[in-house]
Amino acid sequence: MSIKRLNDIILMAGIFFYIGLAGCRTNSVNDIDGNQYNVVKIGTQVWMKENLKTTRYHNGDLIGTTTPATLVIEGESTPEYQWAYAGNESNVAAYGRLYTWYVATDSRNVCPKGWHVPTDAEWTTLTDYLINNGYGYGGGYKGMDIAKSMAATSGWVADEIPGSAGNDQRSNNSIGFTALPGGARLEDGNFYEIGHCASWWSTTECGGYMQPLTGLRVIAPGGVFRDIYHDYCYINSYCTNKNCGLSIRCLND
Repeated sequence: MSIKRLNDIILMAGIFFYIGLAGCRTNSVNDIDGNQYNVVKIGTQVWMKENLKTTRYHNGDLIGTTTPATLVIEGESTPEYQWAYAGNESNVAAYGRLYTWYVATDSRNVCPKGWHVPTDAEWTTLTDYLINNGYGYGGGYKGMDIAKSMAATSGWVADEIPGSAGNDQRSNNSIGFTALPGGARLEDGNFYEIGHCASWWSTTECGGYMQPLTGLRVIAPGGVFRDIYHDYCYINSYCTNKNCGLSIRCLND
């Protein structure tokens, strides 16, 4: 074999090696704290497959928390906090952290570089893709029963309703979104629904919301979020108090 031929082979091997590395990098992303997240392409979008875990904005600024974790923050105007569910750091590995809407919309960006917290319209792009491409369970209104295709294959409270996230969980997650029920935190300091509910902020604002415990209508700006319940077949869009703590899923720019 000639030296030129050998050099050509070495060059091509190097090119394929670096292409391979580049491909590997597209399968995961790291946040500012060094947490690594797997990603998934769904239609035209690329999503994290896990809830955000960082305690800092992308520029390195710390996101505070409360002491105790159950501190009431109803009276605070623009609180920027993060929490492990129930203040227990052991919950973070599986479920990520819970953030206020003000963290989700801060210009310092809580997501890694090249990623962002989605708008409600971007959530709709995801759900429309699943509905229009047959990811509904099969018995729901216009194919909208897509919760099962997004929910992880374990970790949900069991449910008897066919097509719900908690029913026959081994058949969940056909799209690879891997939603886990990380629960939420109310502005009154109560943590609730771990195992039952997955809920994620959007950056979209809404005009008013219902208090979850009292049922009273509040005429004040809230934040739009999406959720999946263990005993429901759909992904829902609601408005809630911006001081609540919900999960965040980042979307590639």
